[in-house]
Amino acid sequence: MPHKPASRHSLRRVTALLAAGAVALPLTLAACGGDEGEDGTIELEILWWGGPERAQATEAALDLYEERHPNVTIHRRWQGYDGYYDGLSTNAAAGDAPDIFQIDENLLSEFATNGITYDLSEFLGDTIEVDALAPGLLETGTVDGQVAGLVAAQNTPGLIYDRTVVQQYGLPEPEIGMSWEELIDWAEQISQASDGQVYGTSDPSHDYKALWVWLRQRGQELYEDGELGFSEADLTEWFQLWAEARASGAAPPPDVSNPAIGGDVSSQLVITQQAATSFMWDNQLSELSEGTDHELGLTAYPGDPSGQWARPSMFWSIYAGSEHAEAAADVINFLINDPEAGQLLGAERGLPPNLDVREQVADSFSEAMQEVVAFEEQMVDQFGDAPSPPPPGHAEVRRLLEDAAQNVQFGRATPAEAAASFFEQAASAISL
Repeated sequence: MPHKPASRHSLRRVTALLAAGAVALPLTLAACGGDEGEDGTIELEILWWGGPERAQATEAALDLYEERHPNVTIHRRWQGYDGYYDGLSTNAAAGDAPDIFQIDENLLSEFATNGITYDLSEFLGDTIEVDALAPGLLETGTVDGQVAGLVAAQNTPGLIYDRTVVQQYGLPEPEIGMSWEELIDWAEQISQASDGQVYGTSDPSHDYKALWVWLRQRGQELYEDGELGFSEADLTEWFQLWAEARASGAAPPPDVSNPAIGGDVSSQLVITQQAATSFMWDNQLSELSEGTDHELGLTAYPGDPSGQWARPSMFWSIYAGSEHAEAAADVINFLINDPEAGQLLGAERGLPPNLDVREQVADSFSEAMQEVVAFEEQMVDQFGDAPSPPPPGHAEVRRLLEDAAQNVQFGRATPAEAAASFFEQAASAISL
């Protein structure tokens, strides 16, 4: 189950808590060398978000670890994404965070810069093997020279399209390398052929990952040296591109597209069959396929594929106050590098980051995930370098981008006005 973006209230609260310095570690931390209790036993706690399928897979892998390490007991907690960081931040503020926790790029830098994550550098190449990780994945968890998180799974942006609809109207399937303008022209043909019953493409003007890919194709980044890496004029051009797509009928009006903004898979327009494409992460093809009776396909986002990168769908981090950091690192090593663990975990979080494990377990994947594997194999030589983790404030920047895009969609602001408002507020969010 891919993650669902946290609620605005949740991310605002966590960001405010971290910015205010409310999360502080105890002054005295146990050294990681003293991992065993007097009787030789170790108790760890692990926390993640996700649904029942992820929980079942993770529980099975942790059971296997405990079988191999009878002196280790792992207490497990999991929940939905909403409120996840609220609880984690509160526990960290009280000096009682779990030893191991799942985290994503939304708040990795914030947690790292506020001293919540353990620097995993000392474990690399020893307790945690990293030689078989897909290229670039290790660096994506590095914040200010410290390894704040180890990649738990890999994905990349994926344009998921309704193959049934495309074939129904006799149009070619979208493919790697088609330009953004070509996609919009193609989408307009879908809209016209269906007499407006199906829009050719969803509207990603609010979507940070679509904007990020578009910027990278122009030699820019979403962030550069901890600040926004693009200009007000760039964002105006992005908003204008999608305003024209809506005007031509290629993309839907906001009352159709906005239910999908929250990221809930069941609300995506390829599932509701209101549009022929959705801008998602590639590993979401599996869950999306389960939600429709249409056949779905997968390709890269439009433009030069080097704008995309091999990306951690999420990380495993260790709490800086853990009394059992070395033992926790061994669990993380097991989860990402052990073939039997890889078989149990499957691809629910994304593709296994260890390429050897991925090759060994790929035959057990669903048909949809087999397509994801094939897609990423096709993309591997075309990926650009992975960017640095987003800076603190990224979650708020995402929210501000959504607000600005919606203001354009509903006619409350021109593209230029919305871009200007975004920049005024985003600079403050990053500087907190």
